[in-house]
Amino acid sequence: MAAMRTASRISRSSGKNGARHAEPSGIASPFDDRPMEKNWREYAKKPTKELRNYFMERYLHLVRYNAERIYARLPDEVDIEDLMSAGLFGLMDAIDAFDLERKVKFETYCAPRIRGAILDELRSMDWVPRLVRHRTAKVEQARQQIEMESGRKATDAEVSARLNIDNEEFDKYKRDSSAVSVTSITRKCFSSDGSREMREIDVIKDTTQTNPVTDVQRTDLKELMTKGLSRAERLIVVLYYYEGMTMKEIGQTLDLSESRVSQMHSSILARLKAHMQHRMRELEPVE
Repeated sequence: MAAMRTASRISRSSGKNGARHAEPSGIASPFDDRPMEKNWREYAKKPTKELRNYFMERYLHLVRYNAERIYARLPDEVDIEDLMSAGLFGLMDAIDAFDLERKVKFETYCAPRIRGAILDELRSMDWVPRLVRHRTAKVEQARQQIEMESGRKATDAEVSARLNIDNEEFDKYKRDSSAVSVTSITRKCFSSDGSREMREIDVIKDTTQTNPVTDVQRTDLKELMTKGLSRAERLIVVLYYYEGMTMKEIGQTLDLSESRVSQMHSSILARLKAHMQHRMRELEPVE
């Protein structure tokens, strides 16, 4: 819990470059006036909560530094605060396992542990297996090398030959490398001319929306097609062509037999064909 209270001192600032920072509290500690070697020897002899919290405060900037370096290579939807929380656990493990007798500076010793804890957290959040990531990286690396050497787009045969694998194995690599990925619709898409950034949700096509011009044209065409028809005939046209109902369903709706609906439908088509031939000139596009 004491470590969590230390972690709660993480201050926040927005932006990829101005990421959230972990800052020491700035409160003076009695351990500041003592040599660090003496503090480490005392902690090795008798680990206390006060001394561990002092180390956490003193080396908190290492968590910030390593988290920001990893965060700079990650997508925007990854929260740096999650990386720093994982890095704090790595720092705690480094403090508990540090051996002064090895003659290694603590900063050098703890950095790999902090990075390792952050990378472990990233792997736990990644739903794609590590083998798939490894194969994807190999395929992409080989493809980039070929394109840099030849100055053109690499073919699958060339990539397969570069990786020294047969076609069947390469097809498996391709399937793995094209695995479905998860993304956030609120992530940054591209910068706009204004101050507001464009997000994925701002540029995704909404298939539920309709074109008003198309709606008007469909309405006009419906009125033209059904003009001069009786109520039953108009319903047959609308239900069959606009609602997608079958002849049997239309017959049940109008209390008619299926054969009668089919007969009326054929009669309607013949009359509409003759009607449209007389008005063909009106339907020609205006140049």
